Amino acid sequence: MAMPWCEPCDRFWNPGSVTEAGECPICGTAVDTPVEIPPNMDSAARQKVPWHFWVAITAAGIYLAWRAIQGIGLLF
Repeated sequence: MAMPWCEPCDRFWNPGSVTEAGECPICGTAVDTPVEIPPNMDSAARQKVPWHFWVAITAAGIYLAWRAIQGIGLLF
């Protein structure tokens, strides 16, 4: 399996990090990409947010809501 590796930069790139043409974003050298990215997909659609990020955001929201309720309770 080919890795998206740039020889001049000596750096590994994720398939979503290379340009649409499959080039290194720093030097512009063509790199091997293991996954073909469809040209009709925009960059926002290619980069999905992991599910555990939303779990952490939900937990933080619940925690902050509870702390707000406690803060309001201290005022009265």
